[in-house]
Amino acid sequence: MLPVTGNILERDFKMVQIPSKTFRLDTENKRVTGMADGLDAVKQAVFCILNTERFEWLIYSWNYGVELNGLFGKSTGLVKAKIKKRIKEALQQDDRIQSVDTFSFESNGRILHVSFIVHTTYGEIMIEKEVSI
Repeated sequence: MLPVTGNILERDFKMVQIPSKTFRLDTENKRVTGMADGLDAVKQAVFCILNTERFEWLIYSWNYGVELNGLFGKSTGLVKAKIKKRIKEALQQDDRIQSVDTFSFESNGRILHVSFIVHTTYGEIMIEKEVSI
């Protein structure tokens, strides 16, 4: 009998992307209102990821969230260098997000305002986040 060549997992399984439909969060009124799908669902996922500190909550996987607390008290230059990498790593855990780029920074005292573009399978999203440093 001859050995089977190639990756056996690629032959035996078909990769299927699950739908992105989820509950819509109304963050201003702290309510769940209907459903979200597509680009709206990804926007909501980005919001949730960037507002969840990684390793802080046992309910989430260690791959979920972003590490921003460790940047508090560091110099602005160091924070700018590290925050790009940490945001990219956090968001690219979601398979609907293809890349994160075009970072821009505005500093106002100990607050750093970060803007960037998230490229998804549904389109592009402009995201803004404020970080205390």
